[in-house]
Amino acid sequence: MGKLSIAVTPLDLPLVHPFKIARSEELVASTAVVHVEANGRSGIGEATPIGRYGESVDSVVAFFDRYQPISSDPYDLETLLDDAIPPAARAGFDIALHDLIATDLGKPLYALFGLDPQRTPVTSFTIGIATPDETLAKVAETGDHPILKLKIGAGSADDQVEIVRLVRGRFPGTLRLDANEGWEPETAVTILRRLQPFDIECCEQPIAAGNPQALKTIRERTSIPIVADEDAHTARDLPALYGCVDGVNIKLAKTGGLRGALAMIHTARAMRMRVMIGCMVESAIAATAAAHLSPLADWADIDGPFLTASDPYSGVTYDRGKLVLPDSPGLGVRETGT
Repeated sequence: MGKLSIAVTPLDLPLVHPFKIARSEELVASTAVVHVEANGRSGIGEATPIGRYGESVDSVVAFFDRYQPISSDPYDLETLLDDAIPPAARAGFDIALHDLIATDLGKPLYALFGLDPQRTPVTSFTIGIATPDETLAKVAETGDHPILKLKIGAGSADDQVEIVRLVRGRFPGTLRLDANEGWEPETAVTILRRLQPFDIECCEQPIAAGNPQALKTIRERTSIPIVADEDAHTARDLPALYGCVDGVNIKLAKTGGLRGALAMIHTARAMRMRVMIGCMVESAIAATAAAHLSPLADWADIDGPFLTASDPYSGVTYDRGKLVLPDSPGLGVRETGT
């Protein structure tokens, strides 16, 4: 058995617009591309570190600089993808290994999991926090996209309600909200009740993570379904959320990759929770990996390729928002222009 080698390259992705949420704003998304090689085969993955959890591109690079794989067999996933590996680094490694394995088998990644590529959902298109005029201009740019996710959670309650009212006045399709922990529990109830007439499909993470009982109270006092994001990293987090939320947003950057995401999906289903497959602001590498699992989801929020101004990779495509999976072996990701 030959050596399993890992190489990591930082990747900066300029954005179409500044991307602002309740707690931060970015003009460039920074990730790390993970390449693995073994036995003449290669695979590609992407690590998307989340600063809120103390991760960075530098921390991912530093981890792999000192990391020695426990096994040289890329199929030895249980051994290689140890929980001790930080989530972002583990996600990039996990995606790259799955790409290598599926390529070696000559199968698209979705086929490796026994999934039907025709059953992908329609993804939302995220609109970051901005002024009313800027927000409406962004909505106009989305064209005929059928689902929008509007970031809120910052500013006065009146201003946030007004933004939603303005968007709903221009956009007749499905509208989701994401407060990114921006509200106090009582404020969340007040605002969500005011937003009920605007036909909102769901609201993600209205309050700071760590208070499932408050999420339960919000859910019981409003009619808009509540989806956990920052409260739901892995399958282990779900028992505390049982009966408190309607669904969970599952992201490879939080779960540590595809294996962790599958565990979380099946755990959520056992608890009768709805499943959203989401993404960070990242390239087509990670977005495509998440898309391969999307036939298992009720909702998709895999819009990273919409938000970046220059992506050196291509993979998943979209048909009026419906995810279209590559059918070539592995992830089906290619460098742009190749």
